[in-house]
Order: sequence, then structure tokens, then C-alpha cells
Amino acid sequence: MQFEKEILFGAAYYEEYLPYDRLEQDMELMVQAGFNVIRIAESTWSTEEPEPGKYDFSHVDRVIDAAERHGLSVIIGTPTYAVPHWLTELDPDVLAVTKNGKELYGHRQNMDITNPTYRAYAEKIIRALISHTAGRKNVIGFQLDNETKHYDTSGEHAVALFRKWMEKRYASVEELNKRLGLHYWSNAVNSFSDLPDPRGTINGSYAAEFARFQRTCAADFLKWQRAIVEEYCRPDQFITQNFDYEWREFPSGGYSWGVQPGICHYEASDAVTVMGTDIYCFDQDRLTGREIAFGGDLMRPVKKANYLVLESQAQAFKEWLPYPGQLFQMAMSHIASGACSVMYWNWFSIHNAIESYWKGILSHDFEPNPTYEEVAEIGKAFKRLSPELTGLKKKNEAAIVVSTENVDVLKWFPTAPDFTYNDGVHWIYDTLYDMNLECDVIFAKETDWSGYKLLIFPQLYLTEEGLVERIRAFTEAGGTVFATFRSFFTDDRVKIYPDRQPHGLTEVFGMTYNQYTNPDQVTVGGAKARYWMELLKPDTAKAVDSYEHQYWGGYAAVTRNEYGKGHAWYLGTYLPESKLKEYLKQAAADAGISLQAYAFPLILRTCETPDGNCLRFIFNYSRETIRTVLEWNGYDLLSDRDYHAGEQAELKDWGVMILKEH
Repeated sequence: MQFEKEILFGAAYYEEYLPYDRLEQDMELMVQAGFNVIRIAESTWSTEEPEPGKYDFSHVDRVIDAAERHGLSVIIGTPTYAVPHWLTELDPDVLAVTKNGKELYGHRQNMDITNPTYRAYAEKIIRALISHTAGRKNVIGFQLDNETKHYDTSGEHAVALFRKWMEKRYASVEELNKRLGLHYWSNAVNSFSDLPDPRGTINGSYAAEFARFQRTCAADFLKWQRAIVEEYCRPDQFITQNFDYEWREFPSGGYSWGVQPGICHYEASDAVTVMGTDIYCFDQDRLTGREIAFGGDLMRPVKKANYLVLESQAQAFKEWLPYPGQLFQMAMSHIASGACSVMYWNWFSIHNAIESYWKGILSHDFEPNPTYEEVAEIGKAFKRLSPELTGLKKKNEAAIVVSTENVDVLKWFPTAPDFTYNDGVHWIYDTLYDMNLECDVIFAKETDWSGYKLLIFPQLYLTEEGLVERIRAFTEAGGTVFATFRSFFTDDRVKIYPDRQPHGLTEVFGMTYNQYTNPDQVTVGGAKARYWMELLKPDTAKAVDSYEHQYWGGYAAVTRNEYGKGHAWYLGTYLPESKLKEYLKQAAADAGISLQAYAFPLILRTCETPDGNCLRFIFNYSRETIRTVLEWNGYDLLSDRDYHAGEQAELKDWGVMILKEH
């Protein structure tokens, strides 16, 4: 594969959107910027099939031809995420029914991915496009759909499929009623065909089952597309998908934030030969690199391999126009997390429609600008350093264990109105990141924990029995676990375990609790507790810190227990990151993980080259020049300078060093 030989560097390109023909000019500018790949076709089904069965791939052919003349590779996207109007006229039920009612035509991702008419025409356009392009020598891979999710598909056809899915999942209606607690408020049913429309349910267990079904539909949709594409693609062509994350809103847009609830990345990973992702983050003074690192640390472990960044920002929102040096820093941050490509959305800024002010590399005048010039600097660096930066490996000793199910479940049973499941995940991740304690982000479905010394479980509310047993065995064998409040509380049907909490792990953690409350004027070690507090009662565990409060002062807030050869930490409340950091440092020490002397805004990311050399990426995420003493002998690939341990190095604002250790 090409990404195994060099870093893929490029952008999405839609000739169909151009106000005039400038294809050759664009290709020349791309080559000058060091591009070696573009991504096309996934957004323009109505152009490629203007009426049923009439295909027009002239734009696709023109771009592939021009790219080939200029030495650029091409990734073809299947155009199934934005349906043409004629398809909704053929069958109005192509438009999804969601909990908000019937979708209207106009925006993207408004279709019912289970609808037979949609599937039939989607298959036709996929076959026509892929068979037309797979033989082109500069087409190196295919992207399935675009940022695929289930889109809350809840129409009659989806509900009928759900009823059949539930019938296979449960041995009897009696088992279903009992496991989901449907006797409550007279929700019990007498047959699977009686299962009600899930949109109106008051039962979190039933809602969780439907959400699980919806995610399965999304994963199956991608697997179905892969099977079609594989009929045409060559062995040297890859199949990917640009998986995204929960989208955290801010006043004029949003950014990549946490575990995606609309599809399970772990479950859907079989649909691709290489994971791909879209990562968007703040820049200017809010650039921290956290979203970039989190996205990579979640994508990379899914297939235990490097991944493609198919979309990242250039200029984007008006608040996001990057400071000089930030695009370079962001590109190297992707590579330091295990990415084998950096691609931008989009090459040029669009002149009409809803994304007119999400700006690409080129502004609306198509002229080179400071963003383009910095992109060209990145291209030069990638061309020069590709042999050193391709095929990097990461071996983290710590992992955060996450669950797609818990994103939905904790919307039903929230910790607090302003504290979601992903808030809890990022509370832990961002603290570790600022400490320079690198970690993987692995799904609870993952059973291979080999190589990890420390596992962290933030708000793992829904926990199936097999995971409980793996935690017990991991700790007993010498591992260290660190869990937070609201973990190990319900089974995989969101039914609260009827035993002492934390379920099945009271011996491992050496404590228990059966009451919890909202912390009001409560501190722990002088730090204010917020959102939720469990009144922990140690047994064999040591109370590391207790609640400071007139009435709750007799209960532990943080416990540490020795179990087997390992250690188990439990944090019963939310505390500021500065306090959390103290406990995580101690847990890391229990796990035998050494910590770096650096802390944010100096961020250290470590990789290993295929030939066994250690690369240390050092980032200065601030507008100030920082001088620091290096701990290693090495050669900075960017400045072509040797350094010795104990020597002082200077990182300018938003600066980067890539130290190849001697």
C-alpha cells in the first residue's frame, strides 16, 4: 500500500463545485505544495447519476486523468451519504423517520440506511462508480460512505427489522420482559411483534437495545459496501472509512469530542482494511493537541495498526484561522499519534451552500495565502522525512477503557445535567495527556489486554460479566486498575446489579458503597468535589483521601487496594484535574510506569521506527518560547542538529522537535 511507503498528504477535491474550470491550475498548486493524493466523488451522487440509471462520471474521469498527469494518487469515495432528490421522489420512505419525525430533503445523511429502495440504488451507483474507477493505476483506495452513523433511523421498516433482531437475541418473550424490566408501567409484551415503537419508550434498557440495533445497522451497512467494493478492487488498493467522533457544539460550530454514539468503531472495523478518521480541533490560543491525540489513540488500537487522517482543518471556521506554525504542529501531531496520512477538508473554499464559510486551504479567490504556504512547508517536510516518519509504532503501557453503549445510557441516567459520559472520558484522558502519560483508548469489547500495565475505567456504568472477570484476572496477575464513580453498576441490558457495589469487584477494590449523593460544599484534600459522590466504605482497601464535610467526613473518597499481585484504585467523586493528577501519578507508580518530567504545554509523544529507533516528538502548545533540558541524546530531524542529554533546547511558539534518539 502506498501509505506504507510514504505519508499520504493531500485534500478533498470537488471539481463539481468550482465556479469555473481551473483543474490544471489546482493540480499544479497541489504539486507545488507537496501533495501526493486527493480524495474525490463521495459527495456528488446527483451529478454522477442525474437520473435513475443514467451515469455521468465525466468529472470523476477529468480529475483522475489530471491527477495522473501530475503524479497524484486518488481515493474514491462511494457517494451514498447524500441522496439525489429523484430517489426520494421514487420512494419517499428513503428519507428517514427519526424521533423528531420525518426528515425533509435537502441536507445530507437524511436517509434510512435500512430502506430497500435506498439500498438498491446505492448498490447500483457503488457498482457503477467502482467498476469504472478500480482499474485506474493511480486510484489507490476507496472510502466507504462518509462519517457513517445510524442517523437515528426509526421508521416502520427499521422497527420491523428491530423486532426480528430482538427475536433472535432473546429465547422467549418472557426472558425479554424480565431482562429489560418491561413489567414496569405495563410495558410488558406478549409477542415480539407487539414490541412498541422505541421512540416513545420510558425504559432505558429498551432504548439501549434499540440504539445497539441502530449501531449494528450502521456497521452492517459499511460491511455491505465493503463486500461490493471488494468485487472490483485490486489487492494493492485499500478500503477505508472516515469515522468521526461525538461532535461537541460551541457557538459557531463544533469539534471532535469523545466516543461516537452513532456507530461502534470496534464493531464496524471489519468493514475496512485500514481505519480512517476525521479529526477537527480548536486552534489559535485554544490549540492543545488533545483532540488530535485522543482521536489517534482511539483509532490506532482498534486494528492495532496505523490509520488514515482523511479530514482535518485548514482555515475552517473564522475562529479557527490558524496562527503561523500551528498547521505544521497539527500535522506532526497526527503523525506522532500513528497517522499515516494528513488530508484536509477542503482544497478550496466553496462559493455557495451551507459550508461556504468553512474555508479550505485556498480562500474564495483561489490565490495562494499564508495557509497554503504553510501547507507547502508541511509537504516539503513530509517529502524529506517520509522514510523516517512512515510505519511508526506506538507501545503504550496504559489504556482507558471506553464503551459506545455508555454514551447513550448515561444520557438516560446522567451523572449531572452538564457532565456526560464523554466529559468523564476526557476528564481522565486530558489529565493523562497533560502529564505526558501516553495511553491507548480501547473499547470494552476488546479482550486483548496484553502489554498494558494500567487500565482506567471512567464511568463504565454498563458492564457485562465477562469484563468484570477480566478486570479481576488482570489485577490478580499484577496489573493496576483505576476506576471512577458510576462504574460497574448495570449489566449489558442496563439492569442494575442487585448486589453490593461495585458489582463483582468489591474484593478487588477492597471497599463497597450503597449510597451516593450530590456533593454540596464538599472537598477532598482541599479540592472541591462536583457532580456525584459515592460514600465509600473501605474493607481491605486504604482510604487515600476522605470527604471533608460535617456529615460525610466518615466516608472515603479515594481508595487503594492490593489484590493478588496488583493494585486497584477507586475514585468516588469528580475532582479538579490538578487533584486527579496526584492519584493517577500514584497509580502509574503502582503499575511501574515511569513518568516524564515534562508537562503541558510541553507535550511529548514517543514512537518507534520500523528499524527499532526511538523518535520523540516534542511540542510547544503555547504562544511563548520555552527552553527545556533534554533527557536524551538525539538528532532533531527538523533542525538537522545534534543534542546531548542535559543540553538545553529552545522551542519557539507552536514549535516542534522530532528527536531521533541515538
